[in-house]
Amino acid sequence: MRKMTKIYSGKTSKELEKDANLIREEIAKLQLSFKSNPAKDTNGLVKKRKQLAVILTVLSEKKEV
Repeated sequence: MRKMTKIYSGKTSKELEKDANLIREEIAKLQLSFKSNPAKDTNGLVKKRKQLAVILTVLSEKKEV
């Protein structure tokens, strides 16, 4: 987790918002694909959600400052 926060802490808030939107789209696509065709990597959705949580946390920290 620390590596992920270091990666995102160097980005601007606009870049973080863009990344968050892209990950939200990926999560939606993964949810649809899991319904119709179960994937081999069933943990992929959880990984994307955690990545989104890290991005949103770093984004909220930047907005506070």
